[in-house]
Amino acid sequence: MSLMKQWEDLATSFNNNAQAQQKFWTNYYLQEKAVYEKLLENPTEVLTGTVQELADKFEMDIVLFGGGFLDGINESLKEPNPVDTIEADSQVKIDIDLEKLYYNMVAAKADWLYELPQWNNILSEEKRKELYKAQKRSMIVVKGKKIGRNEPCPCGSGKKYKQCCGR
Repeated sequence: MSLMKQWEDLATSFNNNAQAQQKFWTNYYLQEKAVYEKLLENPTEVLTGTVQELADKFEMDIVLFGGGFLDGINESLKEPNPVDTIEADSQVKIDIDLEKLYYNMVAAKADWLYELPQWNNILSEEKRKELYKAQKRSMIVVKGKKIGRNEPCPCGSGKKYKQCCGR
């Protein structure tokens, strides 16, 4: 069974126990934060190895690392890993696009990650603000002009909107 499937089973196994679920996620987020702190100490380092080797390096459970962490960081990598099929002995590469990582942390509302002090040495304050604002702007929905009932239908039929597509 892939680590992603094990992760999904583990993460959804607390359906009836809110206290156990809260404890699980708190523990996971603390471990995730510790991994990011270590990664951001040397942000240009490209890590390679098996999932098991990297999980051991970061002192994290193989399922939490291989399913949770790798899935979470995957969109921020220069070359994504095939997280759906990863096993303990799968070779992975962690080559982080730092701006994308910061942007994705903001998108995930993970303030415990994008507010890490290590970011001060990686991205300027102006760049962090720019990425933060860009992510927030990307969430704004802009509605198009509303078509009036008596205006010509935009489908090009020549009929009034109310007599055509507005029904």
